[in-house]
Amino acid sequence: MKKILLAIICIFLITRLYKIEQIPPSVYWDEASIGYNAYSISQTGRDEWGKFLPIHFRAFGEFKLPVYIYSVVPFVKLFGLNEITVRFPAVLFSLGVVLLTFLLAKRLSGNDKVALLSAFFLSISPWFFIFSRTGYEATAGLAFYLAGIYLFLFNKKSWYIFFSIVSFILSAYSYNSFRIIIPLTILILVILELNNLKKAKIVPIILSLVILILSIIPIYRLYKYDNGVSRLQVVAATNSTFFKNYISHFNPGFLFLSGDINLRSQQGGFGQLYLTDLFLLPLGLIYMINRKSKINYLTIFILLISPIPAAITKESPHALRSIAIVPFLSMISAYGVVFIRKYFNKSFVEILIVLISIFFFVNYSINFNTAYPTKSSADWQYGYKMIYSKFGNEFSKYDRVIISDEYAQPYIFALFYLKYDPNKFQKNVVRNSVDQWSFSTVSSFDKFEFGKINKLVTKDTKNSLIFASQKEKLMDVNPFDTIKFLNGETAFWIYKI
Repeated sequence: MKKILLAIICIFLITRLYKIEQIPPSVYWDEASIGYNAYSISQTGRDEWGKFLPIHFRAFGEFKLPVYIYSVVPFVKLFGLNEITVRFPAVLFSLGVVLLTFLLAKRLSGNDKVALLSAFFLSISPWFFIFSRTGYEATAGLAFYLAGIYLFLFNKKSWYIFFSIVSFILSAYSYNSFRIIIPLTILILVILELNNLKKAKIVPIILSLVILILSIIPIYRLYKYDNGVSRLQVVAATNSTFFKNYISHFNPGFLFLSGDINLRSQQGGFGQLYLTDLFLLPLGLIYMINRKSKINYLTIFILLISPIPAAITKESPHALRSIAIVPFLSMISAYGVVFIRKYFNKSFVEILIVLISIFFFVNYSINFNTAYPTKSSADWQYGYKMIYSKFGNEFSKYDRVIISDEYAQPYIFALFYLKYDPNKFQKNVVRNSVDQWSFSTVSSFDKFEFGKINKLVTKDTKNSLIFASQKEKLMDVNPFDTIKFLNGETAFWIYKI
């Protein structure tokens, strides 16, 4: 068993670390923001807004959660600010998710084979793949969420309940979706484990309640006083669309054919699951229901509540916001293999399913490393990366560097790729007025100016280097160069005045 688990870990690490700095081809604005705020903390102890060791990072005005950012800090401090140091913690958290899925599946099923298959299916899952090698906070949230569940199931041991609650709190401070499903998860765990909890020592339980209440205070303050509710206002769906959004996460087209349409969440032309899951999942559910174990009901319950954070938002189905579902789908598929093995009583059936799954994964991986970067470079804001990596040496020759904000938040890429001094930035940054949703954009810092090109470039513009988006081509000046996305489309026209 240990050798098989080690092989799963090796496959996971190799496929996640391979060209991690190149694919996806650029950091996305959230990755750049996480990286630069971690860099700022490592250099000054303050975030980009100058706040000392914040619990919530204001960032673009949406208030990013702290766990992933602080996990990036030591890597940035040791190895510098780059794609690898921003993304590597996600690989570690995701490896933790795989191992915790193994442990949790073993605890729930009492079956080593189910545990190994669960870890295997998760490690090759197309739903999990992109998120496990890019700087998304959700992987940290998922790791601590699974740890919270696993530790809670050992509540007979005095302090496990305390460490379970600490894990849930860390999950809630990693990714917003878990702030919604954790209370529901704790509720079902208490119901299922009520008899054992009655026998537990009172001190760990009281301390758990105290730390849980204390952890809620900063969240309350964020939404009450710091305009954190603005993020919900932006993404929230109406009551009438909740059910439709919820059901969309179980739509066969989303699951097995097209997947999430956002290319930062899934490759085009791939479902969130492999076709093998089309029959493994129903068989796994049948097997679990027939066992009539209250622990099995926990898996089904979490399966049902996981899409809720995505369902209350406008964008549905949403693979990232419903990521909590993935380990439990892997467990159910593992049960499906056990169900088939039980009726066929032939070991080659298990081997065949594993081989077919590996074939699907190899095809998925090849496409990810070849076609995906070209198709997705615009979605990863690749054009901004090229401005600073290709033309960074030119900036000193000009009084003004004017950059279009067509692709959103261009300033954060300047800070990230130029490793701009946080102290200097905090002193000379000029921000636009906060919009109605409390979101913020940077107007300028140093010689850099960001916005609509037709407003920034006038007849009096002199000694300037201008990066105009494809839609903002200047009619009376010839561009001296262009920046293209990897699919050949023009990202920026470049002008020297």
